[in-house]
Amino acid sequence: MDNLNLKNKHIILGITGGIAAYKSAVLARLFVKAGAEVQVIMTPNAREFIAPVTMSALTGKPVVTQFFSANSGEWHSHVDLGLWADAMVIAPATACTLAKMATGVADNMLVTSYLSAKCPVFVAPAMDLDMMAHPSTARNLATLAADGVHIIEPATGELASHLTGRGRMEEPARIAAVLDEFFAAQSADSASLAGKKVLISAGPTVERIDPVRYISNFSTGKMGYAIAAEAARRGAEVVLVSGPCSLPTPAGVRRVDVESAREMLAAVEQDFASADIAIMAAAVADYAPAEYVDHKIKRERDDIDSIALVKNPDIARTVGQMKRPGQLLVGFALETDHGPENAVNKLRSKKLDMIVLNSLSDPGAGFGTDTNKVSIFFADTSRPAVRFELKDKTAVAADILDTIATL
Repeated sequence: MDNLNLKNKHIILGITGGIAAYKSAVLARLFVKAGAEVQVIMTPNAREFIAPVTMSALTGKPVVTQFFSANSGEWHSHVDLGLWADAMVIAPATACTLAKMATGVADNMLVTSYLSAKCPVFVAPAMDLDMMAHPSTARNLATLAADGVHIIEPATGELASHLTGRGRMEEPARIAAVLDEFFAAQSADSASLAGKKVLISAGPTVERIDPVRYISNFSTGKMGYAIAAEAARRGAEVVLVSGPCSLPTPAGVRRVDVESAREMLAAVEQDFASADIAIMAAAVADYAPAEYVDHKIKRERDDIDSIALVKNPDIARTVGQMKRPGQLLVGFALETDHGPENAVNKLRSKKLDMIVLNSLSDPGAGFGTDTNKVSIFFADTSRPAVRFELKDKTAVAADILDTIATL
């Protein structure tokens, strides 16, 4: 494995209490040899399988096993560790630790650090075949995968029980190669949108009825903001036209705050002509009050039986009419029924190049969640639709931009 390149990468190596912990020493050595700085965190049970002094000697760093040192009282900050790391690898990952990670049971330093980690997380499960095949393990792994955790699948072979089956921790050389490939791909796409201008709309719009009431929807903007963050990471000049959201502006993104659909359209039109890619991810209110009342409408009034509404401008359709050759326009469709049919109709009527469909009927998808499950349809009818499993919205953003790159 002399061709690995992890130079200057900060890696947390989590070790849990399984017989495969002896392989962690080899893995730590491979990381260090490839140029990485490695911080080992061990669960209390892991110390029964491999001594902390072994891991400390291999990494050149004291091993963290508790929240604080019993002798000195020195506090080990899981938050600082989570911010320090470029990647977190838990190998071996026992059924117990996987369950704690999936349900947020932060009763040891390793799981607490996982919950604070801002970096990609990889787990290499290791357990006996019956535990590996148990429905609860399958559910926990599915939950972690949906949360964006990378699962390094276990191998099939002879286990510690002397039974043969699926549950052997993947070999250290392969785990190290997975990280090497991940960082190589990350480096390759970090400039994949360099020189491109990406315009993104996100969040809800708010249509005022009077100074205290309005028409809106449940959008939080998480999907659009995730796309903006990922586009900026890939080197694009990003303009984010945002309806009212409580999310922080992603690094490297120019944010334009708007309130109503008409304000959003004006802001989008301002930058659309110079954009190479426009992604209309906002949940724009279809209707607005026909008349705004500049004072609070009193409840006691008997003449308010209804509120007259007018149609808002269709932003995607409007800019679709403005689209120039070579410019890519991507839309979103949130549906509750007949999703593919409705999405394709929107794709054609609005002159989109691509549309991303998500459905409120899919658990974990739609408004207010950290996950999404999308299907992508294309104006080029020779291209089949692409469907993705439920994922963290940061991973969905990467999938969407990867798909745009193929157009």
